[in-house]
Amino acid sequence: MLLAPAGSICAGTFTQSLLRAACVDLCVNRLQETLGKARAVLINSGQANACTGDLGLIDSLRATQELASRLEILPEEVLMCSTGVIGVPIPISHLLDSLNELIDELSEAGGSAAANAILTTDLVEKQFALEAHLGGRCVRIGGMAKGSGMIHPNMATMLAFLSCDVGVPSQLWQQMIKRVVDRSFNAITVDGDTSTNDSFLAFSAGAPLAEEYLDELEIGLTLVSQYLAKAIARDGEGANCLIEVVVQGAVDVSEARRIARTIAGSSLVKTAIHGCDPNWGRIVAAAGRAGVFFKNDDISLWLGPYQLLREGKPCKEDREIISRYMQKCLSGNYLVDDLILIRMVVGSGPGDAIAWGCDLSEKYIRINADYTT
Repeated sequence: MLLAPAGSICAGTFTQSLLRAACVDLCVNRLQETLGKARAVLINSGQANACTGDLGLIDSLRATQELASRLEILPEEVLMCSTGVIGVPIPISHLLDSLNELIDELSEAGGSAAANAILTTDLVEKQFALEAHLGGRCVRIGGMAKGSGMIHPNMATMLAFLSCDVGVPSQLWQQMIKRVVDRSFNAITVDGDTSTNDSFLAFSAGAPLAEEYLDELEIGLTLVSQYLAKAIARDGEGANCLIEVVVQGAVDVSEARRIARTIAGSSLVKTAIHGCDPNWGRIVAAAGRAGVFFKNDDISLWLGPYQLLREGKPCKEDREIISRYMQKCLSGNYLVDDLILIRMVVGSGPGDAIAWGCDLSEKYIRINADYTT
């Protein structure tokens, strides 16, 4: 459970799947009805509570009502997020019996326990915080997330939560968070699948900042969210490395983003990375199906520090050296030397974008082949 101070404003972004869990609808409706006024989030792990019929909404309403009563706040100020196996309802009696324990254990130092409690197939907890001096005061931003598989842009099988001790008007806060998500959680992919439960909730509470500092605040929000998003991609089920795809020179950011995300999501690219095979034809082939126009003669491509293509023409390459570079990245420690960089220039336009993914391994198949059995 997360509990925010009185007067908090919450902005949310959610899965764009047509099939979504009742708790997602509950969050969307309550944030709309209250104009973002929210105080608490109840999170359960293990059961997605999606595709469970009317029971999904009944259990979500019952759980949030019970928590609101015990916290002495309004039911519409309580949100709920679920993660786990689709089609499995929450063991609601067990959850309700645990609410008092949750409340009793509330602590400002409880972030790590919460970040660990929401995990499913994740191998590591994901949290990050930073502070900066803006407008004569110390501003703090913190966040935590979970996610490892069923990850793809337009949100993914992920839950993420962010807090900021700056008061921002509701409409402006929602606009900021949407831009932040486009540059972070909507720029990652693990396996090309979008979930039923994806939710990102960001809380704003505290004294306001002068307008001149809001751009810097958004930079901080983006840094925290990108760290968490990359941690999700890096911890992809069965993954050994993080792939960063940088696209430059497109007509605009939107087109650059489409190319980058298509490359990062390509199964052929991801398996080539896993096999340490510098088969750059898979990269340009993925770019070519992104639905963005560019000329072959404008393409230049790098894998790490090695240039593979210059203005549409192959460069002389030592495949063994490049393969060794890839092997080093795949065997690197978590967060250290485990990043494979793909950079593509597609023209001379102002549009640049980044997307993140991971390699696709045999272990991913094993994890998901018997996920429920």
